[in-house]
Amino acid sequence: MPQRHSKNNNDLAFFTYDEKKKLGYGTQKERLGKDSIKPFDSCSLCLKTFIDPLCCQKGHIFCKECILECLLSQKKDIQRKLTAHTSQLKQEKDEEADKLTLQKARELDAFDQQNHGALPQSTDKNFNMDRNGFHGANSVKTTSYEEEALRTMKAFWLPSATPDAPVKVNAPSTVTTCPEGKENLKMKSLFSIHFTEDTNEEKKGSALDKTYICPSCKVTLTNTLSLVGLSSCGHVFCKKCAEKFVVVDKVCLVCNKGCKERNLVNLEKGGTGFAGHGDKLEAKEFKHLGSGSGLGLVRPAMKT
Repeated sequence: MPQRHSKNNNDLAFFTYDEKKKLGYGTQKERLGKDSIKPFDSCSLCLKTFIDPLCCQKGHIFCKECILECLLSQKKDIQRKLTAHTSQLKQEKDEEADKLTLQKARELDAFDQQNHGALPQSTDKNFNMDRNGFHGANSVKTTSYEEEALRTMKAFWLPSATPDAPVKVNAPSTVTTCPEGKENLKMKSLFSIHFTEDTNEEKKGSALDKTYICPSCKVTLTNTLSLVGLSSCGHVFCKKCAEKFVVVDKVCLVCNKGCKERNLVNLEKGGTGFAGHGDKLEAKEFKHLGSGSGLGLVRPAMKT
């Protein structure tokens, strides 16, 4: 007879730890595969193989057409927000001027009524004036208060008096940003990069599949390698060759153009959509164990 253990005890009113694990309860972790990572030779915007690649100072690669269209769209959006903000400031200024004009007109109207016999003349000897010298509900003060209350009344239950929530447009930022890294990005900060294509006919599969190599060590470039691009000339090397030769000699190994250490830009890979970025290659998902969830049918039991 099996021992009385939590794995065998199934007559409890609650789920045991082993039963929760078999049902897929809690946070499930799974390492992402190759298909979940964006290739290094893909555009960060269209996710296709780049054409005329441009790179920013943070190492994000884009197609020339994609990044120019993105920056142009951002500039149009900034111009639209600036126009809306300017229009709102003008409207607020006009409303403030109308409010001051209306206030002055009311003050003049009240002064005119007080100085031209607007107060009723009562012949009743027993009629007593209030402390402020006004005759009850027929006074100018009470009438003005009632008009002001009716004008500013915010009765949300009446459709005609429903208050409107003012939509305030803040002053937008006038700088364009990188769509991948969210840092400030200008057209002049982009530089073109050049990959060295492998011309070996034995390794070349088809005309559409292009493989790139490091021009120094001739190693095929993949997502497993850290790549470095030179902002001075645009040539791409693996990080080991860049640190071993380019940084020491301060010259490009392909075109012999001088460069400095600040010209070395680490190229980013992955980090688009559901892809991981850098070493974060683990996906997590929390599943709540509820009545009728059917998680036990979806996820197979784990081996113990």
